[in-house]
Amino acid sequence: MSRIKIVHVITGLTIGGAEMMLLNLLSRMEDSRFETSVISLTAGGRICTAIEALGINVMSLEMQQGRPSIKAAALLLKYLRSQKPDLIQGWMYHGNLAAQLCGTLLRIPVCWCIQNSFCSFASEKPLTRLVIKIMARLSGSAAKIVFVSHVARSQHARLGFQTRSSCVIPNGVDPSIFEPDFSARLSVREELGVSSAARLIGLIGRYHPQKDHETFLRAAEFLASTRNDVHFVLAGTNVDNDNPAFKRFLSSPSLLGRLHLMGERSDMARLMAGLDIATSSSSYGEALSLAVAESMACAVPCVVTDVGDSGSLVGDTGIIVPPRDARMLSQGWEQLLAIGDSALRSMGEAARRRIEEHYSLNGISHMYCEMYNSLI
Repeated sequence: MSRIKIVHVITGLTIGGAEMMLLNLLSRMEDSRFETSVISLTAGGRICTAIEALGINVMSLEMQQGRPSIKAAALLLKYLRSQKPDLIQGWMYHGNLAAQLCGTLLRIPVCWCIQNSFCSFASEKPLTRLVIKIMARLSGSAAKIVFVSHVARSQHARLGFQTRSSCVIPNGVDPSIFEPDFSARLSVREELGVSSAARLIGLIGRYHPQKDHETFLRAAEFLASTRNDVHFVLAGTNVDNDNPAFKRFLSSPSLLGRLHLMGERSDMARLMAGLDIATSSSSYGEALSLAVAESMACAVPCVVTDVGDSGSLVGDTGIIVPPRDARMLSQGWEQLLAIGDSALRSMGEAARRRIEEHYSLNGISHMYCEMYNSLI
């Protein structure tokens, strides 16, 4: 039996939830069943290197963000025509649209993957607003639309997306990589230069308005004013001392010496395992946070804002608070810290079991592979 040939088209390959899910999926797809390659609309990033390390070809079209290119579109069409894939898999709005336009011209079935929830057009860039509106009109042409959350599917249906041929496949986590690690708790505190008894509350994610770092930091000020044992750890692209958005908080009296901006890291599993509490403070756009799922796999309880499917992801293994409410976020942290170490560990263990049972990468990858088989 010949292999199924799939070309993945994604907006970019810098570190992010969609990019990591693509990498994770490719690492689990059997070479005997699938032949895969990847096209990035923009220049390659760290995920590009990781995908190539799997022996998978990556082509970067070098488009500038926010600037569509006729030359890049022609290259994409030429590559797909030469490859003659059985299926094109799009990722993220711009990647989905590019994949669908080419697939329609070449008469190749196209599958979309929509990784975010929708808040309002006002929260999107002008070009992205236009892309979403065009996608709504073209959605009936997609062979399949994968949403990573139920909330995202409902929201896009209200925008006019045809969802008859849609399904929900959440992002998956590898519990053998993201796992509890007591040595990480010690080493992370040593790296930060804080007491081994210090409480660490973390937010893992790139700097972006939807992540709402400001609400996290205002909540940190509230909690730090009543507890002197708590430190706050933030990591991700552009989450560092050079970002002017953090300047006021770095000099805040209550956070002085207790706010740790780690930037982009290659040891996220270790960093997550070192936390007492993980957080998603996103105010919009989050469909299903991969960082929260990874923290849960490390047996770290989470406090999350009620955006996308974050609430159903955490379930009763953490606390759910309204978005953009720093006071409630701070109270959620305080509530978890107040239950005691034993109860906090039990909650973390329950969080890990939840990931193993419902969000394991092997299971999620199997769902994608079975979908691909059904479409060909």
